[in-house]
Amino acid sequence: MGYDWFIVSTKQSIRYVTTADQVRLAWARSGSGPALVKASNWMSHLEYDWESPVWLHWVRFLSDHFSLVRSDERGCGLSQRDPDDVSDTHWLPDLEAVIDAAKPEEPFILLGLSQGVVPAIRFAVKYPERVSRLVLYGGYIRGWALSPNPETVRMGRAMIELTELGWGRPDPLYRRLFTKQFLPEGSEEQLLWCDELCSRTIAPRMAAELFRSRGNANVTGLLDKVSVPSLVLHANRDRVAPLKQGQELAAGISNAEFVQLDSPNHILLEHEPAWQRFCDAVLEFAGVRNDTGNEVLTGLTERERGILGKLVSGMTNAEIGEALFISEKTVRNQLTRIFEKLGVSNRAQAIIFAKDHGFGPD
Repeated sequence: MGYDWFIVSTKQSIRYVTTADQVRLAWARSGSGPALVKASNWMSHLEYDWESPVWLHWVRFLSDHFSLVRSDERGCGLSQRDPDDVSDTHWLPDLEAVIDAAKPEEPFILLGLSQGVVPAIRFAVKYPERVSRLVLYGGYIRGWALSPNPETVRMGRAMIELTELGWGRPDPLYRRLFTKQFLPEGSEEQLLWCDELCSRTIAPRMAAELFRSRGNANVTGLLDKVSVPSLVLHANRDRVAPLKQGQELAAGISNAEFVQLDSPNHILLEHEPAWQRFCDAVLEFAGVRNDTGNEVLTGLTERERGILGKLVSGMTNAEIGEALFISEKTVRNQLTRIFEKLGVSNRAQAIIFAKDHGFGPD
């Protein structure tokens, strides 16, 4: 395998490794703290994820608490877009190649999201001495083509055909069908960003091939061989990977801890309580100090931080709106979201929360 190095930003360094079958994989390192390797999952783009209203809070959270290594899978993002073979037989070797290139401090935490759960389990079984903890979110133990439900198999085949026909079209009609499965409660901004990512990060033919590769993935025979401490998290209304898959995953791994999250989204969104519960559970499991209050405040948007600052200074809704050139109704709506994020129910509690965590007037 060969290595090619370059820096793209102060937030992360992006590098390349060439696999044994001569495919270039892009990987990135960011943050500091205990080493955590995230297996690749679709869809990602190492550079654009830092701009994303869908993925930014994920990479920011992981980079804030860990020395994070992540990668774009073959055929996607900054990795080689036209490999000859993207079958699931390459998932473990590709993960091995990235880890060998990155050389994280061992043993490290291994994180698998969605499709990334499969190579994460395969790696943990093959190299238990190299993995300190295994964190699995939104995963599945068998692909759609192996489902005992014939309707699931039919739907998978239809999705492949629709992908080949509609992925590359200028209008986002098909891609919106796809993204709505992942983000049924996503805002228009988030859905538009996912639409753009779909067309920007992968070609139509490759999108169909990658979706096809998910169909035959299977780790049912490996679950009882996982020996490292494991945490399984799953959204209870996930449309991409139904809750049953997460429950079977947790049940099959000896002594695995299971956390059910209340969300319909396959990709947890920053504003929903399930995201904060995910963060808390991961930090507790990893043994990382968790200052939940500061983490929540850091997660506020710039607009939300501005409104909270003026709230702490004693302004009324009307005064905040006038100061920020927004309507009083917008202030009320924003405050509702701020209260949800802080886990409080009124203005007084929000002010106390902010002051207790060193957040002063704007």
